[in-house]
Amino acid sequence: MTAPYSPIPELNLLKEFSDGPGKGYFSDGFEFYEYDRPDAGLVEWLCLEGREEEVSGHLDRLSPFAQATGSGSFYALWHCDDRADLATLPIIRFGDEGDLDVIDGLRNLLRLLALDDEWFTPWEEEREADPEEEHSPGHEAYLAWLAERFGLTSPTDAEADEILGSGGRAHGPRFIDWLEEFGSEEIDFDSWREEFDGS
Repeated sequence: MTAPYSPIPELNLLKEFSDGPGKGYFSDGFEFYEYDRPDAGLVEWLCLEGREEEVSGHLDRLSPFAQATGSGSFYALWHCDDRADLATLPIIRFGDEGDLDVIDGLRNLLRLLALDDEWFTPWEEEREADPEEEHSPGHEAYLAWLAERFGLTSPTDAEADEILGSGGRAHGPRFIDWLEEFGSEEIDFDSWREEFDGS
């Protein structure tokens, strides 16, 4: 019997979809990693080279699971507490340009992935920028799967903004405080705090 991809049933269902009807990409930029992949980029992103052993207890509370963009951004679950339902943990998107997004739980991420844009830009704006832009090959299958499996739909522009804003407000400041406990002094934690305070 094959071991499950992760300890999270909902994430395992998404992985099964990705390996099946969603094969060939279903959402722009999204691609699964090995679950809790140790070399996903956290050490480099947090400027912790040479301190891996010292900060391992902190890093163990982040579980990377997927690429977010084609340029190096990635998603990780933040084990902010010891809750039993891991699907409700905050998801952090570590951007390749040093930006952070916080998404409140897996179901909200599932909805954002339905936008089929690695930066969650509304599709109409994508088409305005590039009329030749096409949806990912598995996009329509994903929308159908999302509705059937979870009763969820692609968010409107306002709903997508609210998902990102509410995740930042709910978890962002606490996440930054936690990062500052062990992160490099090279990181400008205050600028992130300001961003989340205004989200």
